[in-house]
Amino acid sequence: MLDLAIVGRDQRPRDAFDASVALARLAEALGYRRVWYAEHHNIPSIASSATAVLIAHVGAFTTMIRLGAGGIMLPNHAPLMVAEQFGTLEAMYPGRIDLGLGRAPGADQETAFALRRYPTAVDRFPDDVIELQGFLSDESPLPGIEATPGKGAHVPLYILGSSLFGAQLAAGLGLPYAFASHFAPDDLLDAVALYRREFRPSRQLEAPYVIAGVNALAADSVDDAQDQLAVTKRVRLAAILGRGRALGDSEADALLDSPAGRRVEHMFSYAAVGTRDTVRAYLDGFARLAGADELIVAHQSPSSGARLRSVELVAEAMELTGAA
Repeated sequence: MLDLAIVGRDQRPRDAFDASVALARLAEALGYRRVWYAEHHNIPSIASSATAVLIAHVGAFTTMIRLGAGGIMLPNHAPLMVAEQFGTLEAMYPGRIDLGLGRAPGADQETAFALRRYPTAVDRFPDDVIELQGFLSDESPLPGIEATPGKGAHVPLYILGSSLFGAQLAAGLGLPYAFASHFAPDDLLDAVALYRREFRPSRQLEAPYVIAGVNALAADSVDDAQDQLAVTKRVRLAAILGRGRALGDSEADALLDSPAGRRVEHMFSYAAVGTRDTVRAYLDGFARLAGADELIVAHQSPSSGARLRSVELVAEAMELTGAA
C-alpha cells in the first residue's frame, strides 16, 4: 500500500498522521505486506514530506508490517544522511524497513531550489545510489567515513521510476524495480520488459522483481465508488492547478475537459474502481498485463473512513492472509 498522508479539507497534518497510523494498523491486521510513504514537498494536501520521520511514527504503532519510502528522492539528500536515517529506522524496527529511491524532486522547480537541490544533482543519481548502498553495507565506500547507525544495516533498496532510465538502472544494479504506473502509466510495459531483459543478479537480488503501482477505490456499491472517484479527481486537479487551492465542484468538473483535466484522467489509466469482485478482477488482470511480482496499491478514496473500507475490501478481494 502507498500512503501519502493525505490532509483532507478542514484537517491538520496531525489528522493525516493519525489516519496513516490507522491505515497501517488495519493493513497489518489484514495481511498487506508493506506500506510505503512518498516524499513530496510544498503540496498542502500531502503530509509525507519528512518521510523517515513518518515511518518512525507509524512503526511505533505496528509490529510486523514492512514500512518504507516509496520513495526518498535521492538528489534532494546526501547519501550519508539517508543511510543514517534509514540505518536508525532499521535499528528501531529490525527487518521491517524498505528504502525506495527516486530521482525526481517531488516538487516544482521553485521548491526544488528551496531544497538546495542543484540542477546537476539528478545526473549523480546512479552514483549516489551506489554510494548509499555502500554506506548501508559492511564496508564504507569512503575511507574513514561511516554511517552510524547505518553501517551493516543492509536495508533493501528499490529503484522507483516512471521511465526506461529507472528500469535500466535497476537492472544494471540488480535491484528490485517499482514502476509508478498509478500516476505515470505510459512506459510501464516497455520499462518492465527492458528491466527483465537486462537484469543482472546482485548480492541483494538473484532474479528480477517488479512492483507495479495501481490505483484502487473499492466501495460497497458501484455508485459509491464512482462518486468517490469523482471527488478524488477534483482534489487531484486542485493540487495540480492551484497547489491545493480549493475548487468548487462545478469549476473542477469544467476543468476536467482542459489539458490539466485530461492529465488527471490519464493518471487514473490504471485504476481498480468498484465493488470487491470488480476490483479483484481488475487487479488480477493488471498484474498479468504488467508482469508484476507484486502490486503496490494507492487507495484513492477521498476520506479516511472510505480509505479504510477500501483497504478492507481489497484485502478480502485478494484473499490476503489474515483478511476476514
